[in-house]
Amino acid sequence: MEKEPKRLLFSATPLVFLLLITLFYTQLFASNSLPFDKWMQQLANWKVSGNKFNEGVQYQESFKPILRRLVKGEDLSKLETDGFACDSEYYSMVCVASEPSLRIDTKRLTVQMLLNKTAIQDKTATIRPYAWQHSSEILKNTTPVQILHPSIASLPACQYIHAVPAVIFSSSGFRGNLFHEFNEVIIPLFITSRHFKSNVQFILSDYNPSFVSRYAQILSHLSRYQVMNPAKNGSVHCFPAGAVIGLKFHNFLSINISSIVNPGGYSMLNFKQFLRESFNLKEIHVDTRRPKLIFISRVKSRTFLNEKEMVNAMEELGFSVFIARPNQMSNLTIFSELVSSCSVMVGAHGAGLTNELFLPVGAAVVQVVPLGLEWASAFYFGEPARVMGLHYLEYKIQPEESSLIDMYRRDDPVIVDPQSIFAKSYEAGRAMYITGQNLKIDIPRFRKTLIEARQLLERDSLAP
Repeated sequence: MEKEPKRLLFSATPLVFLLLITLFYTQLFASNSLPFDKWMQQLANWKVSGNKFNEGVQYQESFKPILRRLVKGEDLSKLETDGFACDSEYYSMVCVASEPSLRIDTKRLTVQMLLNKTAIQDKTATIRPYAWQHSSEILKNTTPVQILHPSIASLPACQYIHAVPAVIFSSSGFRGNLFHEFNEVIIPLFITSRHFKSNVQFILSDYNPSFVSRYAQILSHLSRYQVMNPAKNGSVHCFPAGAVIGLKFHNFLSINISSIVNPGGYSMLNFKQFLRESFNLKEIHVDTRRPKLIFISRVKSRTFLNEKEMVNAMEELGFSVFIARPNQMSNLTIFSELVSSCSVMVGAHGAGLTNELFLPVGAAVVQVVPLGLEWASAFYFGEPARVMGLHYLEYKIQPEESSLIDMYRRDDPVIVDPQSIFAKSYEAGRAMYITGQNLKIDIPRFRKTLIEARQLLERDSLAP
């Protein structure tokens, strides 16, 4: 990874400011063998005039078309006229700034910029840069970013200057949960930043070292710069190339290729390829002779009470079974390599199934659907599996296969009408079906689903 630009301290006078930024770019372009004299001509136009900077430098102009892809309609027109606009939907809010006067104070988490003279100055807005804007519980734990439009006299002096745009986002959600980290941070970050082709500086509010460490290979393939920790940095950074605040969310573990705001035009197949490149995974084709099956084992809830019998059934049908325990899934680099070599994944609804992202195209996912979790199973993992080029099968348990049958009558609403429990409150439904339920699988019925998975693999191998 490249180091941050050298620190620049300068006074408030425009002349000193211009001289120092000139020295900065002298070093930058000399080290990269770029035509410095051409850039110097553009730098001469970067000066203060009234309440805004005049013409941006050439590199700043080159990023404007990329920034425009993150907004649409009236917001795009607003970005063109004001230099700032936000694309707001049910799940996500993404704000884009393209003004060369832009400064980010990482200590106070403020974004400050001048707007054109038709815009009202001294206005503020607050954004919590997490992809799930609909969740008030998550957002209250997400540090807000203030957007300020002060007068030129109120702009703070730059301490660092960056030649690329910034993307500010948070990982404040369900930390340590693989599904939520991919669903609300990694995939939205890919949608929002991949089209910058690594020419972007990430600023991670609510910085979490374990998150950065766990996803280091992904982050380094999206940005050539180290992820900035605002709490540790605490400086004023100039980003004349612009900034993005927040991440774009499309759907659960999904990228909508037809979405109006899909700046790179990417699909989930593109994302899977990106993961292979990030983790240096080999291109592996599905094995139909003795398919390798990865069995996601759970220990706290939705546990398979007859796991041994399930594994025996898998092996009897010709699968080579690897049992994945929770502690084996913590190292994403090692585990992704294992998953990428498998032809089938089997597991109960839960975060472990997020690893379907690493399965080769044409592999099969068998999700065991616990009582009361039909909707979440279908939309969190079922539909995403299909758009990833995977076969998807469900094994929906019967009431007799749930541990809840030992505590409630067969005609109790808990058994026959789970939605009535969720209707009381999500917490009540979660306690009952997500954390309070274990599974004892009907082996003969389960074998039929495994046979269907095997047949799907064999059918593909015979296709021309």
